[in-house]
Amino acid sequence: MPQEPRQFVRFLLLKLNPSWRRLPATEQIAQKQELGKAIRQFHARLLFRSYSLVGTRGDADLMFWQVTDDLETIQALQTVIFSTRLGSYLSIAHSYLGMNRRSIYQFPDVPEIDRHIEIKPQDSRYLFLYPFVKTREWYALPLERRQQMMDEHVRIGRKHPEVRLNTIYSFGLDDQEFVLAFETDDPADFLGLVMELRESEASRYTLRDTPIFSCLQMSLWEALDALGAAGAPAMETEPTARRADGLTDVAAVGDLTNGAGKRVYLGADAIALFTVRGRIYAVSDRCTHGRASLSEGVVDPDSCILQCPWHGGRFDLTTGQPVTAPARVPIQTFRVTVEEGRILVG
Repeated sequence: MPQEPRQFVRFLLLKLNPSWRRLPATEQIAQKQELGKAIRQFHARLLFRSYSLVGTRGDADLMFWQVTDDLETIQALQTVIFSTRLGSYLSIAHSYLGMNRRSIYQFPDVPEIDRHIEIKPQDSRYLFLYPFVKTREWYALPLERRQQMMDEHVRIGRKHPEVRLNTIYSFGLDDQEFVLAFETDDPADFLGLVMELRESEASRYTLRDTPIFSCLQMSLWEALDALGAAGAPAMETEPTARRADGLTDVAAVGDLTNGAGKRVYLGADAIALFTVRGRIYAVSDRCTHGRASLSEGVVDPDSCILQCPWHGGRFDLTTGQPVTAPARVPIQTFRVTVEEGRILVG
């Protein structure tokens, strides 16, 4: 069985030194812009979401949710953040690291789209985050008994469809076993879910599920403004990589080798880039059949057909349409423009 695609996931919670608020307003604004520009350098290398904890926690002010394919990118991003002037006023309050993977429990009636093999943050207004550790007694139970209790969890979860769960596995990578991240637009929905889960049988095997962080999703600029002091003077300073025409710079033309794929990121989407006979194509990186990373596939230069590296399904790079089984659902295609040696996708 081919190994499923894995991603590293990190939740970085930062605390601001209050002395920063005593800086001149012009200096505060300049430092925000510097930090935004530094983070923007990584927009095609990882998924990045920013959240504010101002007003919900006393030990953290910012939370950065990062998803990438390698630990080196996470390390490089933190180094860049702490190399900025504003970064010198930030300290790490908490840090949680893990990876995505398929659950060992079987839920055959749960649609594939709801199994969250690939971490893909939503646009929900709130994120509720906490580390999670089971007791040793839980792992001593027979798998069949644990499966029964997890079935109960699923039944409870279905009564709260407004809440989406992301489960991150941290075994051997960090102090906790899991990190749970719940996305919703209404905190009351999450409160109701947690109260009901507390009464489930599996709850007795919870060793630790704190601290709990209530995070408000914001653009990076909004999250920085929520720190207090000088606000954003104008929207043009918004640290975003997407242009007015909807295109985003994701890579250099020289990064591509003829026929070979390259994975980049466009917002919350993983994108596979290919160059075939001088033309560049951009398609969704995940196969619609087996969730393989299509950037690792093989392209026939004569037909411009991409073959999935797992089960051999083939897609037309031009249209995204499947051309051979077992692939049946098209992959998304993106428009591509090249300007001054840079690849822009939208």
